[in-house]
Amino acid sequence: MKEEKNSTKHTLIHWQNFKLKLVFQGLIIGILTGLVIVAYRLLLDSAFRMRVQLVEAAQENLLRILLFFGGLMVVSWIVKKMVKKVPLIRGSGIPQVKGFLYRKIDMEWKGTLINKFFGGILAVGAGLSLGREGPSIQIGGAIGKGFSDLFKRKKLEEKFLVTGGASAGLAAAFNAPLAGVMFSLEELHKNFSPVVLISALTASVTADFITKSFVGIKPVFDFSGLQSLPLKYYPYILILGIIMGVFGVVFNKTILLSQKYYKKKTTIPKKYKPYIPFVLAGIFAFILPEVLGGGHFLIERMSHIDFSIQFLLILLLVKFSFTMICYGSGVPGGIFLPLLVIGAITGNIYGDILHHCFGFEASFINNMMILAMAGYFTATVRAPITGCILISEMAGSLHHLLALAFISIVAYIIADLMHSKPIYDSLLDVLERNNRNDFKSNADTKVIIENVVCLGSESEGKMVKEVNWPEKCLLVGIRRGDKELIPRGDTVLQTGDLIIALTDEDIASEAVINLSKITEVCKAAE
Repeated sequence: MKEEKNSTKHTLIHWQNFKLKLVFQGLIIGILTGLVIVAYRLLLDSAFRMRVQLVEAAQENLLRILLFFGGLMVVSWIVKKMVKKVPLIRGSGIPQVKGFLYRKIDMEWKGTLINKFFGGILAVGAGLSLGREGPSIQIGGAIGKGFSDLFKRKKLEEKFLVTGGASAGLAAAFNAPLAGVMFSLEELHKNFSPVVLISALTASVTADFITKSFVGIKPVFDFSGLQSLPLKYYPYILILGIIMGVFGVVFNKTILLSQKYYKKKTTIPKKYKPYIPFVLAGIFAFILPEVLGGGHFLIERMSHIDFSIQFLLILLLVKFSFTMICYGSGVPGGIFLPLLVIGAITGNIYGDILHHCFGFEASFINNMMILAMAGYFTATVRAPITGCILISEMAGSLHHLLALAFISIVAYIIADLMHSKPIYDSLLDVLERNNRNDFKSNADTKVIIENVVCLGSESEGKMVKEVNWPEKCLLVGIRRGDKELIPRGDTVLQTGDLIIALTDEDIASEAVINLSKITEVCKAAE
């Protein structure tokens, strides 16, 4: 009798034999994602230059100004239609990828790929304060899903292909392959699975190679000649970490409030609200162009030009508010780069104050910008390792890892003490409440889920038979270092054990949550 493709037997056999296949598949996903994101970045650069030329041509010419705003309205109408057609392209796309991996949200890869690609170019190219990294991650995830569908990969492989695509997307967006890998481990999956590592690392490195072949090997930010911060200045880092921790919590709360505003009944009819950020982008193009787009060029300008504290404060207030309005509108675009820019502005202001009031050396103000970016990212996303690696790769130097780790720890603790939930978890909760596109699952399809036994968790130090495992969740393997253990009733679980369990696809999302409660340290225990 022929076994079904997604049966328990075939799933377990495939699990033992498919790891090497992930390397080959990761190469393909990395190449495809790298090429697509290169095109995405080049078109965004072209859109940026076109916008600058149009603004320059429209100066002091009323008719051209009106035509410029008319063009923005057309662009906003097109983006609005795209979002209505494929609602899952709203926002950054990272919560959507997480929702798919957690088997809470389904993904129609063709519509997502096409509309996110062109919708992101139109929105960010028009000057909205949004980044390219979120769309790049979702585009990469859609490429992984498309590869799985076209070549009829097993459900077991699908999530690794999507993870590899998402990792490659971040790597290609920021020339940061290690950050792409760590983001998948620390944020998307929240565990350090060796299988996830294989697929993510292969795809990220490949995508980074492809990207650098087209755009060059220079880091994203030019902080040439930057020296390591002396240890005597570390008390200043402590204070900055506290500030960024608080600011990160404010960022998270405000961005959720901005989404609520767009859904509330106000004096502005709901159908006109999506046009608001585009109108503001047109206004800022003439009076404050520094706040437009993700902000990559603004960071580079701040690193080479001394702005006044008053002007930096204006930039901080306007950039923050504009980012909230843009993201709340639901147009395609990420918050990675804007939040890094907001952090950099804050660090610049902090460094200037230290310089003028406490004799802080001006040559280290750029260090404060870099550190503030890492602290702000950590407080907002709650992924400190990713933050340290990402900023190091973007700045092109590993000399600042100690200071980056220090401020990330401080910002993380502050955000945790203020009970702030990671931004992408919060956005996923909102997405789940509003999304009607539930994950299409099959009770007859078996899937593998993994989790790591953490120090202080409910399962640590217990025998397998003593653990209250989730219903319909079968423990099929334990990886301890390089050893594969066959679970027995008297097998004692140790810290660091990778739990491999089998469950039905239709309850996989619930099983992942329940398994995490057993293997991770819950808040009540803390």
